[in-house]
Amino acid sequence: MDLQTKVIRGEAVWSAARALKAKGYRPDVIFTHPGWGESLFLNDVWPEASIGLYCEFFYHASGADANFDREFSIAASDSGPRLRLKNANFQLQMTIAKRGISPTVWQRSLHPEPFRANIDVIHDGIRTDLIKPNENVSLQISTKKGRISINRTDEILTFVNRNLEPYRGFHVFMRMLSSLMRLRSKLRVIVVGGDELSYGNAPPSVEGRVLTWRQYMLRELGDRLPLDRIHFVGRIPYEQFVTLLQLSSVHVYLTYPFVLSWSMLEAMSAACAVVGSRTPPVEEVITHGKDGYLVDFFDLAELCETTHELLMRKDLRIELGRAARKKIIDTYDLESICLPQQITWVEQLER
Repeated sequence: MDLQTKVIRGEAVWSAARALKAKGYRPDVIFTHPGWGESLFLNDVWPEASIGLYCEFFYHASGADANFDREFSIAASDSGPRLRLKNANFQLQMTIAKRGISPTVWQRSLHPEPFRANIDVIHDGIRTDLIKPNENVSLQISTKKGRISINRTDEILTFVNRNLEPYRGFHVFMRMLSSLMRLRSKLRVIVVGGDELSYGNAPPSVEGRVLTWRQYMLRELGDRLPLDRIHFVGRIPYEQFVTLLQLSSVHVYLTYPFVLSWSMLEAMSAACAVVGSRTPPVEEVITHGKDGYLVDFFDLAELCETTHELLMRKDLRIELGRAARKKIIDTYDLESICLPQQITWVEQLER
């Protein structure tokens, strides 16, 4: 079924592409994300065009995201056939592509040879000119007692997902808070993210009720958390997101071995002190003790102790934050590093 939906999308794009060709359109380069199948048949319409793939992820039954978290993973016996079918779409497109591009070395490493040798590593890029420290920043947030203003003098812990779910460690983070917030009586926690599903499955139903992951974790932990100091702000405009990172005392980023989120790099660009999970995509960016801290994804005590230490030590937070921002500027800046590499890559693909 998964492959069938991708073929249907590919057929729709193939039909539209034929109409474009009939009008005289002749692309030299086609750059596409292969994940949903739209570009499956474009080489059949324009065989002379050079096709480049955005190689974001190639699935594995073990060693990556599948079955990493035994609490919520699909049974291992089911994952092999299911993931082979997901990868079949990628493999079909690798046979017609000239080159690929991956945002991280680890994501590239997941792809099979011989095509892996044709994948270049160039990150999408971070706007370090836009996402930078701001000591004078403040933000209004809504609470049950009304709107309050927070600024750099407040103790703020931030956590960001597109959608709140286990793939990005939401369950681990929430469980850790029950210990951390007893130690930090003035700490406010601001959680950004929606209640839909980006990856993985919905939580187990409770008494016949279908819950979001936020509802599921609050049901588990509600009476152990000072909910008046935990603020779920949902999805917010980008400018508010940047402001929030500039306000953050400590930023926690957790992920399965999966696609690396921009939000972690953006937090580093804002000079946040980041506590990240010791998983491959994060380890590629953060050097433990130099520009952030790494902790075991499942170790609640280590996560709590490390976050608590950073909240207590402003000098250490500043040191880590400065080093983090320097790394993003030197390695992941959009204008000076990534965009020129991307342009060169496209030009070479055309030749």
